[in-house]
Amino acid sequence: MEARVGTVNGVGSFWVKMARLKEYYRKEVIPLLSKKFGYKNPWEAPRLDKIVINMGVGDAIQNPKLLDAAVDDLTLIAGQRPVITRAKKSISNFRLRAGMAIGCKVTLRGERMYEFWDRLVNVAIPRIRDFRGLLVKSFDGRGNYTLGIKEQVIFPEINYDKVEKLRGMDITIATTARTDEEALELLGALGMPFRR
Repeated sequence: MEARVGTVNGVGSFWVKMARLKEYYRKEVIPLLSKKFGYKNPWEAPRLDKIVINMGVGDAIQNPKLLDAAVDDLTLIAGQRPVITRAKKSISNFRLRAGMAIGCKVTLRGERMYEFWDRLVNVAIPRIRDFRGLLVKSFDGRGNYTLGIKEQVIFPEINYDKVEKLRGMDITIATTARTDEEALELLGALGMPFRR
């Protein structure tokens, strides 16, 4: 199935294939969740709402150029330019003043979110060293899940030779699920490798 996305710089139009995971969600996951939780309407079934990727760069206090490298890495990983996050208040012990740039984050929705999810679950997570499954305890009580990644090089888009420093990131998956149990079933059905 193809979806029209729009124009590039106001010139012409381009087409992209609908994310295969979105199609899988519609055909396989919704019936599975409806059967387990007794949803009468397919719109009651929980779905992915957004994915937020946050990369803190505390070293940017001494060397602001490190932030540029982090922004470039996150742009390659997410396929979307991140925003710079700034300190909300000053902390003298860390030589941090309010308003200093200390990280970057990006919020993915729609097709980009499904494309990123597909790459995360099928390519990046299997490349983590000594991986034994993700913890189920990382739900927040409202159906959202957060996982931490220690190295950005697990993503194939990152060229290992050009990496100046290994950086971690937090990935928060926001769902429309009302409970953690529903969210766990949703993410498990979409391929998230939980430790059981």
